[in-house]
Amino acid sequence: MALVSVNELLLKAEQGGYAVGAFNANNMEIVQAIVQAAEKENSPVIMQASQGAIAYAGLDFITEMVRLAAVSASVPVALHLDHGTDFDQVVKCIRSGFTSVMYDGSKLPLEENIAMTKKVLDMSRPIGVSVEAELGKIGGTEDNVHVSEKEAMYTDPEEARYFVEQTGVDSLAIAIGTAHGQYKGEPKLDFERLRQIKTLVKIPIVLHGSSGVPDESIRQAIGLGIRKVNIDTNIREAFVGEMRRVMAEKPNEIDPRKILGPAREAAVAIIREKIRIFGSTGKA
Repeated sequence: MALVSVNELLLKAEQGGYAVGAFNANNMEIVQAIVQAAEKENSPVIMQASQGAIAYAGLDFITEMVRLAAVSASVPVALHLDHGTDFDQVVKCIRSGFTSVMYDGSKLPLEENIAMTKKVLDMSRPIGVSVEAELGKIGGTEDNVHVSEKEAMYTDPEEARYFVEQTGVDSLAIAIGTAHGQYKGEPKLDFERLRQIKTLVKIPIVLHGSSGVPDESIRQAIGLGIRKVNIDTNIREAFVGEMRRVMAEKPNEIDPRKILGPAREAAVAIIREKIRIFGSTGKA
């Protein structure tokens, strides 16, 4: 089927009380793994590309790989720009065929973030492209987007209400204690802050930096209103870990298919596990 918008998937998730997984696609094998996992779980799925992935693979390659996977898939698939900090990059992704974009103005002053988000919405909304924004800074590194521990700050509930009222954005990524990349310890999520934000904000809420967050914490966050959960690091760990295992076991192997194939299967397994945790199995 054709690519669908993220907004369409998240509104259904809001009604059903589950979350949709947003999995980062960095190469062909991971694109295939995401779709295979979603089909095995009969789940809707969001494939997202970061600015780093686009720089690595090329915008046209990313778009066409995901589009082809979606056309062949038996489940709804959306294509989303993850952490678009550059307005020109956002424009290019929309023109390329992305059905959703994230404009990340979280490092900007509040009013500037609002103004830029509205600028993206003015361009995206007439053509049915969903827009996600971010308020509060999520720590860690996501490709070329880095937020230090000193800079990281939680989302203020009243600012979230004001931001959504001023922009009319489709979904909002918030900072409640998660971080991008690998955690050094177990993350502690601020559930009371999430509860307050959800009381004030009547749109789908997004949780970034979810790899490494305990399963029960993810379930609790979904119960409190999270409708999109981003996963990247866990896929990388599973994919590269299996590559290393195969290469250690067969050091003379030179056929990349025999290395990348098992890595793809490892990615399928972890993505299926996440989909079940998110509650979207059978929701396609």
